[in-house]
Amino acid sequence: MVDHSFADLTLASLYETLNPWGPGDDFYLGLVRGARSVLDVGCGTGRLLRRARAEGHRGRLMGLDPAAAMLVQARRDRPDVEWVLGDARVRHWDREFDLVVMTGHAFQALVRDEEIRVCLRAVRAALGDAGRFVFETRNPGARAWERWTPERVYEVTGPDGTAVRVWHEVRGDGLDRGLVRFTENFEGDGWTAPRVSHSVLRFLDAETLEGFLTEAGLAVVEQYGDWGRGPLTPAGPEIITVARRA
Repeated sequence: MVDHSFADLTLASLYETLNPWGPGDDFYLGLVRGARSVLDVGCGTGRLLRRARAEGHRGRLMGLDPAAAMLVQARRDRPDVEWVLGDARVRHWDREFDLVVMTGHAFQALVRDEEIRVCLRAVRAALGDAGRFVFETRNPGARAWERWTPERVYEVTGPDGTAVRVWHEVRGDGLDRGLVRFTENFEGDGWTAPRVSHSVLRFLDAETLEGFLTEAGLAVVEQYGDWGRGPLTPAGPEIITVARRA
């Protein structure tokens, strides 16, 4: 099920304002520049592929996302990129991409074991023999969810000029059997009521993650703990993985 914050057109239009371009985007853009064909799984508003095309990338670029409202943003700006509604199961893949990416912690939206397995099998099928799959998950050791509190309110302005306040609230005691459940709350000037998006993310440690990759026929090439390609550490913010077909 797609989170309301991605399925609602008004909320989807706030995504890039709430998540400005940063070091992670630079990291992935550098990889995309060097690949002839790229599949972005869970592409959202398509910001990465849009930037690559705007900079002159002439190869094949495909963005895949299950949220139609997010793809509305993507198609509006770059109709010259392939935008596909759905998840990794929508097509039969045949080793057609040099690079497959999952950015913006999209991998963590795969909360059940079978969802992870299905996605990784599809990624392997999509990768060419020399291709690379690159994605990141939040390191559970960093306990990022402890900072998702109602006191941290973000104020942004929507495309129509509406002032919107956004805050997060974790449900329960935080991490529960690898899952964190939380709400993302939106309150806009002139709105009759706040809009609430319920979300669940899965946090995997590096060992468990590698187990899923191995089972799917993928091998870890490199792993980093931050966007500067620093080493993995117990409490570092990210687990950034580069994998290939085994």
